[in-house]
Amino acid sequence: MEQALVSIIVPVYNAEKYICETVECVRKQTYENWELLLVEDCSKDSTVAVLQEYLEKVKDARVRLIRQEKNNGAARSRNRGLKEACGRYIAYLDADDLWVPEKLEKELAFMEGKQAAFAFTGYEFADENGKGLGKVVRVPETLTYKEALKNTTIFTTTVMFDTEKIDKNFLEMPIIKSEDTALWWKVLRSGYVAHGLDENLVKYRRAGKSLSSNKLEALRRIWNLYRKAEGMSIPSSAYHFCFWAVNAVLRRVG
Repeated sequence: MEQALVSIIVPVYNAEKYICETVECVRKQTYENWELLLVEDCSKDSTVAVLQEYLEKVKDARVRLIRQEKNNGAARSRNRGLKEACGRYIAYLDADDLWVPEKLEKELAFMEGKQAAFAFTGYEFADENGKGLGKVVRVPETLTYKEALKNTTIFTTTVMFDTEKIDKNFLEMPIIKSEDTALWWKVLRSGYVAHGLDENLVKYRRAGKSLSSNKLEALRRIWNLYRKAEGMSIPSSAYHFCFWAVNAVLRRVG
C-alpha cells in the first residue's frame, strides 16, 4: 500500500544559523514520503546562499525552495506553502525547530488510529544548540474549541492536518498576529476536535523567537485574538485570558 504524501511547510526568514539542521531533521525521518516546502521570505541575512549551497550538495528532490518576491510574514508564507502543497497531510515546522526521526511516522499512525483530522504532539524546550532542556510539555488526549480558548498548548511545529477530512482551503491562516493559534481556533470552532499525541517528538528551540519571548507582546496578541478574531466580550475575554496566562506559565516552569 502506497504511503500518503505529507507536505511540510516551513516559513524561512533570517534563518541562516539553523535552517540546514532543520532540513536535515526532516531528511532523517523514518517516514520517507514527504515534500518539504521552504518558503523563503526575503531574508536579510545569508539564508538563501546557505540554503542553495546545502541543497546543491544533498540533491534531495523532495525539498523545494520557494522564494517570495517580497517579505510577507509568516502567515502569508505558510499560506503560500499550503497553496503549493501536493500532499494529503499538511504539517508545519518552524525554521529553527527540530523533529525526532520518528515524528512523522508516529503522528501519522496516531492520526490513522484515531481517524483524526487534526493532531498535535508533545514537545520539549531546547537551547540555542537544539539540546533538550528537560522541560517537556505534556498534551491532552483531545482539545475542543472551548478548551483551546483557555489553553494554547498546541505548538505549530507539532501540528498535522488531514486534507481528506478538512478542506485544504479552510486551512489558510488568518492575517493576524498569532495566526497559528487563530487557525487552530477557527478549525476547532467549526466542530473538529484536535487529538493530542502525548509523546515528546519535537524540540522547540527558543533562541531567536523574539515575538514568543516578548511576554508583553504575547499578552497583547492573545487579547487581540479573543477580542477581534473570536469577537468575544471583554468579560469573556478576561475570563479565558486568566486561564491562558496560568497555563502559559505552567508550560514554562520546571
